[in-house]
Amino acid sequence: MQIVLYFGILGVLAWPLGLYMARVYEGVPCGLDGVLGPLEGLIYKLCGIRPEEEMDWKQYAFAVLVFSAAGVFLLYLLQRAQGMLPLNTQKFGAVSPDLSFNTAISFVSNTDWQNYGGESTMSYLTQMAGLSFQNFLSASAGMAVLVALIRGFKRHSANTIGNFWVDMSRTTIYILIPLSLLYSLLLVSQGVVQSFDKYRTVTLTRTVNYETPKLDANGNPVKDASGSPVMERAQTKQQTIPLGPAASQIAIKQLGTNGGGFFNVNSAHPFEDPTPFSNFLECLAILLIPAALCLTFGKMVGDMRQGWALLVTMFLVLAPLTFLCSKAEQGGNPHFSSMGIDQAASALQPGGNMEGKEVRNGITGSAVWATWTTAASNGSVNSMHDSFTPIGGMMPMLLIQLGEVIFGGVGSGLYGMLIFAIITVFVAGLMVGRTPEYLGKKIEMFEMKMAAFAVLTVNALIKVGTAIAVSTKAGTAGISNPGPHGFSEVLYAFSSFADNNGSAFAGLNGDTVFYNTIGGIIMFFGRFWVIIPVLAIAGSLARKKHVPAGLGTLPTHTPLFVVFLIGVIMIVGALTFMPSLALGPIAEQLMYH
Repeated sequence: MQIVLYFGILGVLAWPLGLYMARVYEGVPCGLDGVLGPLEGLIYKLCGIRPEEEMDWKQYAFAVLVFSAAGVFLLYLLQRAQGMLPLNTQKFGAVSPDLSFNTAISFVSNTDWQNYGGESTMSYLTQMAGLSFQNFLSASAGMAVLVALIRGFKRHSANTIGNFWVDMSRTTIYILIPLSLLYSLLLVSQGVVQSFDKYRTVTLTRTVNYETPKLDANGNPVKDASGSPVMERAQTKQQTIPLGPAASQIAIKQLGTNGGGFFNVNSAHPFEDPTPFSNFLECLAILLIPAALCLTFGKMVGDMRQGWALLVTMFLVLAPLTFLCSKAEQGGNPHFSSMGIDQAASALQPGGNMEGKEVRNGITGSAVWATWTTAASNGSVNSMHDSFTPIGGMMPMLLIQLGEVIFGGVGSGLYGMLIFAIITVFVAGLMVGRTPEYLGKKIEMFEMKMAAFAVLTVNALIKVGTAIAVSTKAGTAGISNPGPHGFSEVLYAFSSFADNNGSAFAGLNGDTVFYNTIGGIIMFFGRFWVIIPVLAIAGSLARKKHVPAGLGTLPTHTPLFVVFLIGVIMIVGALTFMPSLALGPIAEQLMYH
């Protein structure tokens, strides 16, 4: 019932938001013009932007790349200079070069992969002016690219697809900022922290015993003959409680499908996600804009049925995988019964596998979040995927590997889905022996080359990256679990890199020069080697004439097309990675028995 309720409310809220965003991008009054219009005009004036001047696809792509490269450079400098800048209550020093490189590309590419603990690495200034700032801009850049592609379908005999600076500015001003302000207030009302206070040290009610790596005289970890750190027992009677401006970053991290947490354990931290209601609000925010953009697409192309067809496709794929994930976690680990401790099993795992999950969220709340955050290009977590059952953990991994087109990131998910729609109508055209058409545009050789390039590039990045990691000493050094589970950790990480998700299995030590470097490179190509083909398709479609539908045209708003589209997604996504999944979660599941 909880899962059905979540999906139902998402569908209800997507409708008005989708229509509102269509008005924003079409340049018609949207209701906030009187308040935010002067701000928009001021930004254009200060930046020298002429809204009436449009770009062809090459100019649009160049603007996206230059803007993103500047973002990477500035965010890298901010992290390296952190120790000399204000709003650094804990006196954190500069972030290391390889970690700064990885984090800068991660946040600019809307991946938000984190190889660091937020409360122990980043100052308040870095969190706000660097990470939160890029949460807005990377999300708006993805939505701008989507709008350019929509114009490619809508226009005919045109050489331009819009103005990147205008599309990005209107996205930020009229969509992301108002929604983030509303969400920030709702989260603060639930107890999410928002302050500039210093961290506080409190006395615990009882002494806590724990193990910590043993350090030598120089402060470096002592390792044994196998290279593993030597642990020693310690105890403490105090705890340092981190504070900071978290609510404002959490709102945009969810709405912009960014996912980067203010604290190390992300939304499993009670200061990021204190209550069941805050958990619902944040989970809903993950898919709110991606779902609404389907209806924005339908409105802008003049056929709402097209938007509904894509939205239904996404629902039909995500809903079963969400239920399967929840079912697997509710079932728990069958190994308890096989060991002849049936009575103890209920005591060890009451209600299922609660390892790595917060009691306040429960299994269903954790399973919904895990599948929704990987269906979207979000990456935030409220439980540790490393502790999921093999099948439960495979569902989030599979959703990433499908290309994150099942809702996906804001903008990037829908333009990825439209790439699959183009492939689908091309396959349908081959079956009936005529030139394929989609929304009145002929799909020809150039569009198919670009579509194949976009899909295959990401798949290749995942497989090649995983192969390099598991076959080199630097890659295997970060694996914390042996056998299939360790392989799953690496495969999940590279799936997250290439598809710009940002979540992790949490058992892989990614803060090494190897993973920081190769991860940053793959995140960059996973983002921008898809954006360029998408914009090339947009430019090609905009130049084409509109072709009226004929007897051989496949209707793209019917249940038949929805089923066909799901089939293509599964063939391209699921079958591509089935051998890899067989080495990881499937093998681990068989080992259960």
